[in-house]
Amino acid sequence: MTARLGPHLKASALVLPLVLFLALFFVWPIIAMLKQSVSDPVVHNTLSQTSAIAAQWNGKTPVPAALQDALVADIRATTDRQEMGAVVRRLNSAKSGFRTLMRKTRRAIRKTDGPINLGEVDKRWNEVAWWHTIAQASSPYTDRYLLAALDYGRDKHNQIVALPEDVSANRTILARTFVISLSVMLSCLAIGLPFAMVIASTSGWLRNVLLAAVLLPLWTSLLVRTTAWFIILQNNGLINSALQALGITDQPIPLIFERTGVIIAMTHVLLPFMVLPIYSVLLSMPGNLMQAASSLGAHPIVAFLKVMLPLSARGIASGSLLVFMSSIGYYITPALIGGPSDQMISSVIAFYATESANWGMAGALGLVLLSITLLLYVVYGRLSAEKKGVA
Repeated sequence: MTARLGPHLKASALVLPLVLFLALFFVWPIIAMLKQSVSDPVVHNTLSQTSAIAAQWNGKTPVPAALQDALVADIRATTDRQEMGAVVRRLNSAKSGFRTLMRKTRRAIRKTDGPINLGEVDKRWNEVAWWHTIAQASSPYTDRYLLAALDYGRDKHNQIVALPEDVSANRTILARTFVISLSVMLSCLAIGLPFAMVIASTSGWLRNVLLAAVLLPLWTSLLVRTTAWFIILQNNGLINSALQALGITDQPIPLIFERTGVIIAMTHVLLPFMVLPIYSVLLSMPGNLMQAASSLGAHPIVAFLKVMLPLSARGIASGSLLVFMSSIGYYITPALIGGPSDQMISSVIAFYATESANWGMAGALGLVLLSITLLLYVVYGRLSAEKKGVA
């Protein structure tokens, strides 16, 4: 028994550093980021007495006097300006006007140590809507960010409703991300399928040269490739200079800060991920299928559509999914080459994470993107398994 466990322990010891590395620098950051998408402890931790009473209030009955007293006690007990500032920002983001309301209320509470009627301090405290906002924000966990990531929210009756068009445009940006990714996928397919067929039909040094041409972009930094396209696509860049020199155009074609330039640059970067899966499938096929179809009287186009294309369908599907999965998370290329209307969902995630410091929204959008990627990865894995089974 000990002799059997020896090789397994040695194999586990060899894999352990990789497992620890993935757990510390990949799994744990993702879990921490996703936790931010459902975590909302600011109001719960600072206004603890208010949160406890608000959890028992159903929101339909009049506001309990104990809830108002608890809010006064919490505001009076909170001396840290940063904590109270975080609470005000959280409430004001849910309902505009809380900043001035809380400032006025805190000022009135500081002037006296005895009981205070909030309705006399400001008439807005007599409206149930303001207390609904506090009650909804009092839970340490929330679906607010996840709903907002898809342009939804909760109304005063705690029902899920669509947000106004001028409040959020995340669904529009998600749709734009899918459109750009689909365009890149189709461009890679239009270029990659014929190129993979050419590589599979050659042999010797010529095949090695063609494969090197496909793999060369993978050996170059993504930032370097994107910067090169930024120079090439300019009005006085290589493409426009060549078109004007040949007399094809009289003036530069707008390619930089346009979606066309984004698709061109991303196609160049992701083309190997389309070519290699198709090439691997074509390489396992007999090389005389097209000749056999032609000898039986089939037109080359008919032979391609009825013989070559169905047999290479798994490689096409795998390459298409691989390119699509990679492109939906692109950030550098659209940010440098695209315009404001070409930014993808990754740019919005970066904005929430770095500029507005809204980690909840960044985590929620990241969760949406991760869910889509995992779903596509499952499809890709099944296609790869079927391809291996056929082989």
